[in-house]
Amino acid sequence: MKKPDIDWQPLLLVPVLAIGVIPFIGSTSTWLTLTVAGLAMGMIIFIIASGLTLVFGLMDVLNFGHGVFIALGAFVATTVLGLMGDWTGSPDIWRNLVAVFPAMLVAMAVSGALGLAFERFIIRPVYGNHLKQILITMGGMIIGEELIKVIWGPAQIALPLPEGLRGAVLLGDAAIEKYRLLAVAVGLLVFMALAWILSRTKIGLLIRGGVQDREMVESLGYRIRRLFVGVFVVGSALAGLGGVMWGLYQQNVIPQIGAQVNVLIFIVIIIGGLGSTGGALIGALLVGLMANYTGFLLPKAALFSNITLMVAILLWRPQGVYPVANR
Repeated sequence: MKKPDIDWQPLLLVPVLAIGVIPFIGSTSTWLTLTVAGLAMGMIIFIIASGLTLVFGLMDVLNFGHGVFIALGAFVATTVLGLMGDWTGSPDIWRNLVAVFPAMLVAMAVSGALGLAFERFIIRPVYGNHLKQILITMGGMIIGEELIKVIWGPAQIALPLPEGLRGAVLLGDAAIEKYRLLAVAVGLLVFMALAWILSRTKIGLLIRGGVQDREMVESLGYRIRRLFVGVFVVGSALAGLGGVMWGLYQQNVIPQIGAQVNVLIFIVIIIGGLGSTGGALIGALLVGLMANYTGFLLPKAALFSNITLMVAILLWRPQGVYPVANR
């Protein structure tokens, strides 16, 4: 019998988790609020993790310094939005978006530029050596955090939501925060863009081919090294975008904000499978939902809930829900 093209079992994990907790929460409106909050959190984590999972899959690089791009994007947003107070202070949501989207673009550009330098001077000398990659990228993140402190200071900086994105909309008795709806929309746009690029374009074909068989792509005459650099820059830019989204989600930023999110990112990548964008999406949504449900039902267990989730999924599928590459 021919194996189906789509493995549908992992796709059921998110709805099964969401539906399975309804009896424990009791209130439908509370469940809906927690679910949307979990999806929003998951989408932000996916934006951050999507680039890193490709870096893992294609470049075989253990980049523990990914958090510096998250932090840089968040701090760049504080500067850009701080200069657009007339726009962020308006109750008109469209004026708010005119301020937020340029902040995202600038954060992506700055983080991508740093990613280019990071790959050239820190990653490139240690290709093929995982232990050195871990040590040197962690060192790079520490240096990056210290440089952020030099530029923006060591103190926590507020990153308030624009006026029009504050508050909530009512769906029946459930209150859904406006910003969380925006986060879900941005996350879906990023996923659709990545899915289209990876499945419908030549560069996407090369990336997928490089993840599965690097030697084959090189034998066809393509310079895989340039592809590596491009993927790393895009991954860094997406981390910067995620940093903006996460900073607005928390409404404040600190130099260690990237390091704090790093644990969730690696859990997502392990759950999703090395090099899998679709797996990263499922992993991120599961992590976001689990964090919100557990935080409501068992606050003391919230810290360990995602680790328990990761262990359970690895017992089911040791290589993640959608493994692409075997390293």
